[in-house]
This record gives sequence, C-alpha cells and structure tokens, in this order.
Amino acid sequence: MPESYYGYEVREPFLKEANYFDQNRNVTGMATEDGKIILNPFSGLSKEQSQAVAKNEAIRLFLRESKLEPDFDVTPAQLESFKGTKYADPENELHLKHSLISRILTNDSSAGEVTEDQQGWADYVLKQLEKRE
Repeated sequence: MPESYYGYEVREPFLKEANYFDQNRNVTGMATEDGKIILNPFSGLSKEQSQAVAKNEAIRLFLRESKLEPDFDVTPAQLESFKGTKYADPENELHLKHSLISRILTNDSSAGEVTEDQQGWADYVLKQLEKRE
C-alpha cells in the first residue's frame, strides 16, 4: 500500500486508536486530528479495500483542510441511510456532505443515488486533489 494518498500520510494507529479500532471493528479507518490517515488493523479488509478506505480518508482530510462547504442537497434516501449515525444529526450536515463526496469519489455504494449537483461537487474536488499529486 502506498504511504500516502493525495499527499496525506498513512500512519500506524497509536495505542489508544488501536484499542478503539479493536473495540469498533466496523470502523475501517479515520482521518486523524494530526492530519494523517489510520486504518483499522482488525477490520479484515483486503489490500484493495484498505486502499479505498485510505483514499476516502485522504479526501476527508482535504475537505477539512480546505474548509470547503459544498452547496448541494442531501436526498431523503441518503439521510435515511445515515439514520442512527453521527451524520444524521443536523449539526453534522457539513460532515455528511464531505462524507458523501468522499464516498462518491471512491465509488462507495453507501453514497446512495448521487444527484447531478453532488456529482458536480465531487468532480470539482477531484480536480483539486489531482493538483496535489
């Protein structure tokens, strides 16, 4: 696996992070507060799946760092699919939009039915990311 994606380094989880991952094996990776990517060593993902997760987290780091605020609507079906998660809370709308963009760009089916506006934002973000490579 490459050591970085879009200029964001993949590092080993710290002990506290590894303990969290051990207790939350469904969480496959994270964009960390120190601007790095960590992957869950207990998730059982294939190499290809791990690369997709790392790419997803790199996109989230870029979106966080760039303070980009996408102006698109989240569909009712997308909102329903995130029900019961932190993304469903209205105060986390920006995080949900960032998550949708990263999922669109990594071909993650959990993005749901993608609207034209959402795809347009994802395409814009991809162009910005390609400038980093």
